[in-house]
Amino acid sequence: MFADANIQYNPNGVIPIKNRMITSSRKKEHLDICCNENIVAGRSGFDDVRLIHNALPECNMDAVDLSVRFLHHQLKAPIFIAAMTGGHPDTKQVNATLATAAEEFGLAMGVGSQRAALENPEMEDSFTIVRERAPHAFLCGNLGIVQLRDKGLEWADKAVEMIDAQALCIHLNPLQEAIQPEGDHDSVGCLEALRELCSSCRYPVIVKETGCGISWESARQVFAAGASAVDVGGLGGTSWAAVEQFRAENPMQRALGMHFADWGIPTAVSVSEAVRAGGPVIATGGLNSGTDIAKAMALGASMGGMALALLQPAMNGYESLSEKIKQIQTEIRVSCYLTGSRNPSELLKVRKYITGITREMLKYEE
Repeated sequence: MFADANIQYNPNGVIPIKNRMITSSRKKEHLDICCNENIVAGRSGFDDVRLIHNALPECNMDAVDLSVRFLHHQLKAPIFIAAMTGGHPDTKQVNATLATAAEEFGLAMGVGSQRAALENPEMEDSFTIVRERAPHAFLCGNLGIVQLRDKGLEWADKAVEMIDAQALCIHLNPLQEAIQPEGDHDSVGCLEALRELCSSCRYPVIVKETGCGISWESARQVFAAGASAVDVGGLGGTSWAAVEQFRAENPMQRALGMHFADWGIPTAVSVSEAVRAGGPVIATGGLNSGTDIAKAMALGASMGGMALALLQPAMNGYESLSEKIKQIQTEIRVSCYLTGSRNPSELLKVRKYITGITREMLKYEE
């Protein structure tokens, strides 16, 4: 037994209690900042995408089937409740509300990074509540690629087991790590760690960015490593550089956060690039409506994910969140009808206009 009360053994080695508390506290800080500060930066590019209106849709709007199939799972709508939170007692109710909606509406849902609970099992209930409230939903665990590299496959398996997940999201956040006071600046060995996980695990691995997008080149690397899907997490929604700016005490770190707040690939561009790599793509990053999801699917995405757009309704309670999701579903249904699409998958065939900066950026696709 150690004499130092700030250190305890766990099955993965020694983790200082202080470090575990810092990780958990950071999760609460992130949630508070996202709710109370302006942390949206850049443009997603979806305002440059216009679906062609079909004046003779030849379909019944009320009969539009919103269901989609993703990684061999049937979902009632192409809405992904994207990773938001967990890892602090105050985040438990938010996850419970989100999970209840995922169950009721038959949606996929991801949880926030499970690092805090893997470091400190006392935080697990902020994540396990998700499976309790959503016994049938398609759930995705969440682990950072740096933690995967440093802690190994055991942590990945534990993240999946913790919430009985059907898939594991491995998140990439080099910009946040670069700005964050506690950030890890060394990414050497991460791709090999991903390759090792994909070759040995029995669950699908989804590789996701967290606000800067995934390029065609990165998507090719990810799929070549064995990932089952990518979540582009593009520019235009929550900027984690901006979030870290509000946390930073050091003036230089605050300045860095401001300087890099709009760094990255706009989501619409990232979707267009990632789908060329040949695997399933989830569009997240600045999607604010069902029409944005429809546009993303017209660009080739399998579904669209939202985090910040659902966070405030979830904080306001289940009724507020339920109404928001119903609105998004209706917007997807109307978008399908007005393009003559009987289901969201047919949106891929819809002609579209792409203008502005998005068009200019897409000119440089090989």
